[in-house]
Amino acid sequence: MSKSVALLMFLYLAAISSATPAVAQVPDVAVVVNTKNPVVNLSLGELRKIFAGEKRTWPGAVPIKLIVRMPGAHERLVLMNLLAMSEVDFKQYWTAQVYRGEATSEPVAVFSNGMEKEAVVALPGAIALMDARDVKSGIKVLKVEGLLPGSPGYPLH
Repeated sequence: MSKSVALLMFLYLAAISSATPAVAQVPDVAVVVNTKNPVVNLSLGELRKIFAGEKRTWPGAVPIKLIVRMPGAHERLVLMNLLAMSEVDFKQYWTAQVYRGEATSEPVAVFSNGMEKEAVVALPGAIALMDARDVKSGIKVLKVEGLLPGSPGYPLH
C-alpha cells in the first residue's frame, strides 16, 4: 500500500471517529400528569401497575387515563421495558383486558409529545411518559422512586 493511500485511509478513519460521539446520551423519560393530580411520587411498582391497568384510579376516585406514544418512539420503548413486554405482548394484553371487561379501552396512543401534553392538560386523570427535554409548563412531573428526571439514579431512560 502506498503512503498516500495509507494517509487517505488514516484521514478518513479520523474524520469518521471524530464525527461519531463516543457515548450517546440517553434522555430521561418523565412521568407527567395533570397539574391537579395530588400525587407527587410513584414507585416503579406503582408505575407498572398503572400502565398495566391494574391500578385504575387516582386518589379521590379520579379514573386514570393512560396516554402512550406510538410504537417506535423512545418513550414507548421505555414503557415496554417497564412492563417487560414486547409490542405484540402489549397489544394482546390490552385486547384481553378489554375483552374480559377489566378495561374499557386500550391506552390512547399518540404520535408526539405535544399531543401527550395536550391530553394530559385536558384530562384530569391522564398520565404519560414523555422525553424529559420536552416537558413544558402546564403539566406536572412526578418523582419516580423519589427522584426527578436528571437526578443521578433516575430509573427511566
